[in-house]
Amino acid sequence: MNLLRALATVSGMTLLSRILGFVRDFVIARTFGAGAETDAFFVAFKLPNLLRRMFAEGAFSQAFVPILGEYRNTRSAEDTRSLVDHVASLLSIALFFVTAIGVAAAPLLVWVSAPGFADDAGKFELTVALTRVTFPYILFMSLVALAGGILNTWSRFALPAFTPVLLNLSFIGMALFAAPYFDPPIMALAWSVFLGGCLQLLIQIPALRRIAMLPRPSLNLRAAWADPGVRRVTALMLPALLGVSVSQISLLINTIFASFLQSGSVSWLYYADRLMEFPSGLLGAALGTILLPSLSRCHARQDFAEYSRLLDWGLRLTFLLAAPSALALIILAVPLISTLFFHGAFGAEDVLQTQKALIAYAIGLIGLILVKVLAPGFYARQNIRTPVKIALISLAATQLMNLAFIGWIAHAGLALSIGLAACLNAGLLFRGLRKAGIYAPEAGWLGFFLKLLAALTVMGVVLWFSAGPASAWLSGDAGSRLIKLCWLVPLGATAYFATLWLLGFRISDFKQRAAQ
Repeated sequence: MNLLRALATVSGMTLLSRILGFVRDFVIARTFGAGAETDAFFVAFKLPNLLRRMFAEGAFSQAFVPILGEYRNTRSAEDTRSLVDHVASLLSIALFFVTAIGVAAAPLLVWVSAPGFADDAGKFELTVALTRVTFPYILFMSLVALAGGILNTWSRFALPAFTPVLLNLSFIGMALFAAPYFDPPIMALAWSVFLGGCLQLLIQIPALRRIAMLPRPSLNLRAAWADPGVRRVTALMLPALLGVSVSQISLLINTIFASFLQSGSVSWLYYADRLMEFPSGLLGAALGTILLPSLSRCHARQDFAEYSRLLDWGLRLTFLLAAPSALALIILAVPLISTLFFHGAFGAEDVLQTQKALIAYAIGLIGLILVKVLAPGFYARQNIRTPVKIALISLAATQLMNLAFIGWIAHAGLALSIGLAACLNAGLLFRGLRKAGIYAPEAGWLGFFLKLLAALTVMGVVLWFSAGPASAWLSGDAGSRLIKLCWLVPLGATAYFATLWLLGFRISDFKQRAAQ
């Protein structure tokens, strides 16, 4: 399989999800605005979403996919099937208890994650109620991660990348049509999370059945734990969980800080983060998804040269696509935010405050995506400890920067600390790969960077003069903003890629075969 084509497939599905995600946020912003109720929902949704990223898509995937890839390449089909069944059994039971505890302990979880809400009894109780409905999302999404890990190992990338679309459709449908039937209406968003999790799990079942890998969970935990593969996955998960937890703990601490700031700060950071997730998911998550199985296969057969070439390919694509994305987010912050969210209860002040957070986030975008490419270089070798150590250093740096920035630029300082810490994380991961001899850069990086800089300069100039002042975007009507943005974004992309083409870049230069 051509990895560039696989990347296009995963990115295409992710693009669809992100577009619907913006529609979802448009609907939420128009219906509920940015205030106490939305702050309550975003905190409630952040808790299970945080656990999903930590456990399901983070630690579990990092531990399970390399072992599963090894089994598929070096063991029999029956051994591989047994591993899947045993992992599914332990995972299902553990998730049931985690979910039950989370629902019961919702008041404590809200108090820990947003202590500033405790001063407002109504806001606190609403957040607790929302949390109890959204918390089962972690159960559904962890099982979705299990299914996605299996399908990705079999190079079935499209369906796992498509599943987030269902959550966004659930949000849109519930916000538009069900909100008036709930008291308060914001509860409709909590139930949309529950419904979306169910749908994402159900859609995976036919695909797993087609490759004869539909898990068969059992209550025989003794047999499951006796599987050496299960014990290896568990052993890898513990440090992986710590490593993934670091970035999510940073986000949680930022929510705690934001809960003490001006009302609306949590929402401004949320909307800025949603815009950041567009390039981050479109490129970073997609690259990490397709690289990990191929790197795991290279490691299983000890093909170190191909391992290094895969990492080099991923790094070049990251700079090629993440750098213009970061620059565009900085220059087009107000055009993007005003077009997508400046409606109904979401006012001009909300646009300007969200702009500050988005620019701060964008400064660290390349680092955020590089981490998703560099970390699999360790995970595929079943080395979790090194990324964990680096993540802990990044966590400490994040909190020091929070203390330095929050009094200076308020909520935007929290976003800036996340981005700069990600750059530090990426730099230390790169140094670790080079020091261990895992990665050796291919020839031509200096020329690559010089051409990239030229293309970025051209794109930046074109966008800066074409976008115009922020006041024009805030005074115009929604239709004119949308029309202008629809030609402004392609204009910037054309300027960038046309410059690269004139400088000698070709799509064929970035083709890369998946490891077999």
